[in-house]
Amino acid sequence: MLTSLRPPDAYRPDNIVEMREPVPGVEAPTDEILSRGGAYSVQTRTVPGPTGQQDISLLICLPKHATTPTAAIYHIHGGGMIVGDNRFGLAEMVNLAEPMGMAVVSVEYRLAPETPHPGPVEDCYAGLVWLSDHADELDIDPERIIIGGTSAGAGLAAGVTLLARDRTGPAILAQLLLSPMLDDRNDSPSARQMRGLGIWDSSSNETGWNALLGDGVRGGPDVSPYAAPSRAEDLSGLPSTFIDVGSAETFRDEDVAYASRMWQAGCDVELHVWPGGFHGFDVVAPQAVLSQDAIAARAAWLRRQVR
Repeated sequence: MLTSLRPPDAYRPDNIVEMREPVPGVEAPTDEILSRGGAYSVQTRTVPGPTGQQDISLLICLPKHATTPTAAIYHIHGGGMIVGDNRFGLAEMVNLAEPMGMAVVSVEYRLAPETPHPGPVEDCYAGLVWLSDHADELDIDPERIIIGGTSAGAGLAAGVTLLARDRTGPAILAQLLLSPMLDDRNDSPSARQMRGLGIWDSSSNETGWNALLGDGVRGGPDVSPYAAPSRAEDLSGLPSTFIDVGSAETFRDEDVAYASRMWQAGCDVELHVWPGGFHGFDVVAPQAVLSQDAIAARAAWLRRQVR
């Protein structure tokens, strides 16, 4: 059903604008949906972007009945670096946050190819800086900000975490990386194994990376680790991390390798590889037993971080 709407290799350099149109039957969550029956207030704030660049937008969901400063998820949406907005994937993050009374702040970053690297990751970093600096105003605990996202959003989250470490920037308590898009080289065994299969195969992946990095850069020696975190030589000093991925998707092997390298660097990482899971399986089939197990594992990890 899914591949009849969007085949694995659907994303090409010549149809990116077309692919930004909504998928039939997939509606963006409204403020009313995000409010969870009045449990959250929902607001949009325009905040300063990177130095010398345009302002950015944050969609802010704050628990109404919190009595003390809350933990927060700083959410970065997916979409292969080329599609999506700050409502994409947000409902699932609010689902995770609500039982723990957490706030969720979702950043709108500029998309490639119109804005290549470093624009998207710098937009996301600027939003994090603003959130940290204005946490008291939002009744958020600046020491309990967890950065997270799915797919390209998780790759950007990993890049922002590296930036925050290297710039001695805002404190990040932990990072929640769901099927992260980490490696521009796009040549892992799983990338080859899943070509022509699933929702986002190596052909679409190549389109996304080429859009972000520009012609002739992808796979070469000059790719920044803030664009492709798998390129980082030093993964030490990173916060507690949750990584999950399906066994039947393009990103499987690069995600497992990233977790292994983080362990080798002395980091605290929880890794799940969900058997038979395809890219986005938990969103497409949330009632499946596998999806329920994956969501429960994320919630349990998140609860341990903010307890």
